[in-house]
Amino acid sequence: MNKEHVSKDQLHAYVDGQLSATDSMRVAAHLATAPDDQASVETWRGQKALLHAAYDRQLDAAIPHTITARLKTQRHKPFRQAAIAAAWLVVGIGVGIMADRQLALNAAPPALTSLPQRAAVAHAVFTPEVRHPVEVGADQEAHLTAWLSKRLGHALRAPKLAAEGFHLVGGRLITADNGPGALLMYEDSGGQRLTLYVCADNQDSSATAFRFAHQDGVSTFYWIDGRQAYALSGKLPRDALLPIASTVYRQLNGDG
Repeated sequence: MNKEHVSKDQLHAYVDGQLSATDSMRVAAHLATAPDDQASVETWRGQKALLHAAYDRQLDAAIPHTITARLKTQRHKPFRQAAIAAAWLVVGIGVGIMADRQLALNAAPPALTSLPQRAAVAHAVFTPEVRHPVEVGADQEAHLTAWLSKRLGHALRAPKLAAEGFHLVGGRLITADNGPGALLMYEDSGGQRLTLYVCADNQDSSATAFRFAHQDGVSTFYWIDGRQAYALSGKLPRDALLPIASTVYRQLNGDG
């Protein structure tokens, strides 16, 4: 997908969570400089929310009494009865397909459900610490990554963010929904801190969309790659955090 040109179909796929993490990042970067497309994306998201509110309940709704009563009075006219039943079936199937499709497109893997909130909370808890922000400092980076890798059950490396103006402070072991997690902390020359939250996704989800959340002043980009879930958080605007998150993603995937 060309970063300079994003089609309407690609924007719809972005809203529906059908793009790979890499393509989602490219679309997110495009939206940061394309206010008209960003407005369209927000409009479509609002429309999907309205569709859920209006039609999800119909999946389990009973057939209206007026239709069942008409069916009972038309038993001597089998063709008309079948036509009424078929009409109701078409309506039900149409609503059901639409609702099912929307639910399927919006359904997030279990590991993503609470990931941004947990990452934001961890960021808010540990970044204010002055004397003990981490358990193991950056001066022991090899020991830090080996220790966290062993506890997480997969190889973990600390992305290099010097080009973005941030250096590694260190990291710590934290708890996640389904076991141990890791928190790596970075800091720039002005004292601004970022945290990379890492935990296991036991569902082994396929690559998911690159997603964004904002909570209590903390911005978070998060994604799943194989059996690992990642979330980069900081008190930065979305547009400022996006290129850093892109760098982290590329490095964790061996592209940088």
